[in-house]
Amino acid sequence: MAQIKAKQPKEPLIHITKRDDMGFGKSVIVHLIGIAIAVILSALLIIAVTGQNPLELFKAMYEGVIGTPAANMGINKKFVESIHIAAILLCISLAVTPAFKMKFWNIGAEGQVLMGCLTSAFLMLEFGGRIDNTILLILMVLLSVLVGAIWAVIPAICKAFWNTNETLFTLMMNYVAMTLVSYFIMVKDRSGRSDLGILNERTGYGYLPELFGRNYLFNIVIVAGVVLLMYVYLKYSKQGYEISVVGESENTARYIGINVKKVIIRTVAISGAICGLVGFMIIAGDKHSIKSDIVGGQGFTAIMVSWMSKFNPILMIPVSMLIVFLSVGSKFATSAFKVDNSIGDILTAIVIFSIIACEFFTRYKVNFRKNRKEG
Repeated sequence: MAQIKAKQPKEPLIHITKRDDMGFGKSVIVHLIGIAIAVILSALLIIAVTGQNPLELFKAMYEGVIGTPAANMGINKKFVESIHIAAILLCISLAVTPAFKMKFWNIGAEGQVLMGCLTSAFLMLEFGGRIDNTILLILMVLLSVLVGAIWAVIPAICKAFWNTNETLFTLMMNYVAMTLVSYFIMVKDRSGRSDLGILNERTGYGYLPELFGRNYLFNIVIVAGVVLLMYVYLKYSKQGYEISVVGESENTARYIGINVKKVIIRTVAISGAICGLVGFMIIAGDKHSIKSDIVGGQGFTAIMVSWMSKFNPILMIPVSMLIVFLSVGSKFATSAFKVDNSIGDILTAIVIFSIIACEFFTRYKVNFRKNRKEG
């Protein structure tokens, strides 16, 4: 009787496996190669689309963030302003990190920051000049933090007790926050404007104190403190350990006695509280105004910063600076060379995509099917 040979299933052409730890040195080399490729692609794009010298455009990007040598007398204002923009982005990134590390996909940072802005703006208008300015600032920061935490806790409670989809829930709450801000502006000013202008411009009630003639420098100091606290909290505290365990496996967390519901609610409340703090800083230490798009999409950009930094608060500092360098520098360069703004966005996307690709190749290995000859 002829033996029937079983047909072996055909292996896929490509399969991806998790890579062992590559090591710091090799990881740096991979990232440098990725950035070099991104720069070459960007240069070719500039030449093909604009006909400009790419080196001149890169120089303009640098000057847009750092400033020109002639203008750099005393305090480098452009550079400090760029650091401030990066600090706000960094603080929002720190806010979403605990939740993301726990695998709670908080897409609502934009709305949580906006609710902090709304709270601070309301207090500035209602109590500015009626109470001492120091007490007003204390009220602004405390209530902005509280409102941001409450806004974040709503989807966290629903997730903890009824297992709702936190991604959709937090995303939709962004639009609710925007609507509340628009309604607040409409009530305070029925002229139909999209913002209320500069709040308390003449009196300065509710403004953070100035450092070296700039009140937004106070924001940088606050963010530096938040970075340090968040690093210690995530790495060395018991609650930071619980966040890691819940993120790895909720079943394991329950087995070793961790109250998963409590951890989810507490962690997301901390995320919302930090977002509320950012809202306070935007109103009291920077814009002194409010509108529905005042956060400018940084709540979504912060997700990318947190992920690219592997949830490490220290690594978020250079990543935030890189994102700001690309976004601010590209806007300045496209304006200086009078080319379409979309070119700057494409250049930014090329660099960010290359970094994300590098992250992929440092974590995973791409394997190709080997041809086998039957004997």
